[in-house]
Amino acid sequence: MTTTAAAGGAAGVAGVGVQHFRHIDATVADQLFCVHPERIPLDAPRTRLALALGATLYVPGTRPGLADAITRRHAEGVTSMVIDLEDAVADDDERVAIESAVDALRTLADTPVSSMLLFVRTRRVEQIRSITTALGSCPALNGFVLPKFGTSTGRADLEAIRDASVATGSRLFAMPVLESPALVHRETRDDQLTDIAALLDEFREHVLAVRIGATDICGLFGIRRDRDLTIYDVRVAADLIAAVVNRLGRRDATGHIVTGPVWEYFADHERLFRPTLRQTPFREHDAVMFRQQLVSRDIDGLLREIALDRANGIHGKTVIHPAHVAPVHALSAVTHEEYQDAVDILAQETGGVRASSYHNKMNEMKPHRNWAHLVMDRAAVFGVTRQGVDFVDLLTALVPG
Repeated sequence: MTTTAAAGGAAGVAGVGVQHFRHIDATVADQLFCVHPERIPLDAPRTRLALALGATLYVPGTRPGLADAITRRHAEGVTSMVIDLEDAVADDDERVAIESAVDALRTLADTPVSSMLLFVRTRRVEQIRSITTALGSCPALNGFVLPKFGTSTGRADLEAIRDASVATGSRLFAMPVLESPALVHRETRDDQLTDIAALLDEFREHVLAVRIGATDICGLFGIRRDRDLTIYDVRVAADLIAAVVNRLGRRDATGHIVTGPVWEYFADHERLFRPTLRQTPFREHDAVMFRQQLVSRDIDGLLREIALDRANGIHGKTVIHPAHVAPVHALSAVTHEEYQDAVDILAQETGGVRASSYHNKMNEMKPHRNWAHLVMDRAAVFGVTRQGVDFVDLLTALVPG
């Protein structure tokens, strides 16, 4: 018999909210999950709602048939999207992109798509005001992505979002993107991070997650990451990621969920290095050809980077291609082993050390406690796989054959 992870925080409107893997056939889902993903209401605690972002897909505001495109992605299992009015839009098309975004959000407001987490990435604070004034209270809009976030303009952006939330009676969030030169450059980074941390803390209730803009970071040094490398192989970017997680990703009252930078590649190419995706798991699932498809589209590199994101305290990821959504979500699901470890750790209030239920590691009850709480939040959002179910099972269920 399948179960649902324990709910936390305020209850939302019945049937409204983000639910991962909802597009999978119910019989298949029962075979994959021993704890099914919950429907996360839009008024859930910020940490849980931030985890529910999963793979956040960007779409240009000038895309023809914008509302229809978002609707299709929702049907495919995408749970969060950003309508981009900044880098993806030419200067001459700014007005058209804003009008298109407003029209799309109006169209989606009274549809099931409004249960997605939908954001608009703006260029300047005036766009926040004009969009929220035009829309009023719109259930399809959840907030704004703030590119090149820093102390010089960040306060005005956050104040505009706070004021719009009050005026419309909506819960609007900010997702600042950390990518500005003052933050990247080593001599100004510490002061910038300290000031940004204080600013985000002041507006904490309106900050859903902190995003990292790897493309802009690399661009400051004339670097473009190769598809055979992860962002953690680019030292200037990796150093900033570590600093951001260290200052803003702490699992205490001062921290936020930090999301992973974009993976840029999705097409066939001639490889320089061998694929990083092991063959054995795919042979065991009779899915060798499926593995080859993933390798040919550089998904093996994406999978490796997602694993490194998690190892470095990062959850979720910016994506620019629909093919990248399933890998992010498949690797976000909690394994049966992780879940059992978290349950064991949280059951002990007095500390100590104990062998895991799987008899393959030691669980230290106090040092691993923050990890265990986060696993339980992930379990609520992404579910818990059955014993013996792995990422290959999830990927093959999520990716059309």
